Amino acid sequence: MQTSFYKIGLVGRSQQEGLAEVLLELVALLEPQGREVVLEHRLGELIPDAPYPRATLDEIGEDSDLVIVVGGDGSLLGAARTLARYQTPVLGVNRGRLGFLTDITPDDIATRIPAVLAGEYTRESRFLLDARVVRDGVTVGRADALNDVVVNSGTSAQMIEFELYVNDVFVYRQRADGLIISTPTGSTAYSLSGGGPIMHPTLDAVVLVPMFPHTLSSRPIVVDGNSEIRLDILQRNRIHPPVTCDGQVNMTARPGDSVVITKKPDRLTLLHPTGHSFYASCRDKLRWNSALVN
Repeated sequence: MQTSFYKIGLVGRSQQEGLAEVLLELVALLEPQGREVVLEHRLGELIPDAPYPRATLDEIGEDSDLVIVVGGDGSLLGAARTLARYQTPVLGVNRGRLGFLTDITPDDIATRIPAVLAGEYTRESRFLLDARVVRDGVTVGRADALNDVVVNSGTSAQMIEFELYVNDVFVYRQRADGLIISTPTGSTAYSLSGGGPIMHPTLDAVVLVPMFPHTLSSRPIVVDGNSEIRLDILQRNRIHPPVTCDGQVNMTARPGDSVVITKKPDRLTLLHPTGHSFYASCRDKLRWNSALVN
């Protein structure tokens, strides 16, 4: 197990409240251990007098031994889509709300970070999705997602009509507000709100969750993670449905377009402190124990 985390990149969203204090605590912890710290450019603005080099996210992913993402799950999602291509291990410090991916709290930094640097961690490999908008046989938009790809009707109150194919096999024609295509990582996010199942992160599977379908028999479907999923947006639609990746990257499809989703070859390497449990995270974040009386 790798313990030689010498060069460590710090990334996150600079607008988050209290982020500067967490960054200062991290660098004060890392520097005495002889670690080389690199700050993402936008974080350098929070501690302008810090004598640490600044770099882009791509440069940090390419050159670092470990990347610590400070923020919520959204911060980690944004960074993960870039860092996955470099296979750089990622560790999350939570400054957001739920924190399914960023599971170290600021209160635990002083104990958890040194333990991880000493090799006391578990490693997970999470796959991402590649989404393409295809028009007349030509790819006109492309993005990737760690959580989910969502094809929806946008702000319109109208439904969209599409046909769903898995590995070129026709599944159904659907009228709905849209479809959520989620990885196991994203199964505790938007997919869960739409009635999808919670999937363990180690599963090699994708769940397809209809959004307010115009039929009572439409239910989420779990398919093999290596499947090619295709949505054909029928020509009769009058709206141009947005295609959103992780709620952050947007493309627009037109009537007659296809949206094709496959697994990316790049995977995110996510580190957790020793003792981390997905089920414990669910109990905590989803308040599964809230109804119990001590």
